[in-house]
Amino acid sequence: MSPPPRRDYRRAAIRATGWIVFLLLAWFAASWGWRQPFMATVRMGWELSRMPAPEALPMPVRGVAADRVADTYGAPRGRDRQHEGVDIFAPRGTDVVSTTPGIVVSVREGGLGGRQVWVLGPARERHYYAHLDDWADELAEGRIVLPGDVLGSVGDTGNARGTPPHLHYGIYGTDGTYDPLPLLRAGARSATPPRPDTPRTP
Repeated sequence: MSPPPRRDYRRAAIRATGWIVFLLLAWFAASWGWRQPFMATVRMGWELSRMPAPEALPMPVRGVAADRVADTYGAPRGRDRQHEGVDIFAPRGTDVVSTTPGIVVSVREGGLGGRQVWVLGPARERHYYAHLDDWADELAEGRIVLPGDVLGSVGDTGNARGTPPHLHYGIYGTDGTYDPLPLLRAGARSATPPRPDTPRTP
C-alpha cells in the first residue's frame, strides 16, 4: 500500500498568507475611502436611513410661531386634490430653513410648487419646501444640510401666484404624506424656555 501523497504545506501557507494580506489591504482601502470627503453624501444617506423619524421639528420659516399656522392639511384643493402639507405665511424674502439634517435631492422649478426644494431626511422621509421666491446661494442637489440651514426664501411661485407669500411645507414618509403641523407644534413646545416662576429641575 503506497503512502498518501505529501501535501505542500509551505505552498498552502504562502497562499493563505496572501489572502490574509489581500483582505487586510481591502479592508484598509474601504475604511480609508469611507472617511474621505467625496463619500460624505453616501455616509449621510446611510446615517439618515438608521435615524428614526422625528417626533418634533423646528419651524421651517424664521420668525413664525407654530401656533400662528392653520392646519389645512387634507383640505380640498379643487375636485380631485387634497392639500398635502401646511401653508406658512410670512413676508416675501423671509428665510426658509431645513427642519432636519438631510441631503438636498432636488432643486427645481415647475408644476404646482413653483420653485421648490426636496430634502431627504431621517428615516428616508422626504421634506418638501415649495412656492419659494428664490433658492439659497450655492444650493444644489447632493448638498448636506443641517437644521436651520437656509434653503431659500418665502415667495408665491407655482400655483400660489397672486396669493400672499407663503411656504408650502410637506412631509412624505414611507406610507405617503402626513400632517407636519403636530410635529412643528411639538418642536415649538420643546423649544419654549421655562417661565421665570417655574421651578427648575436641579
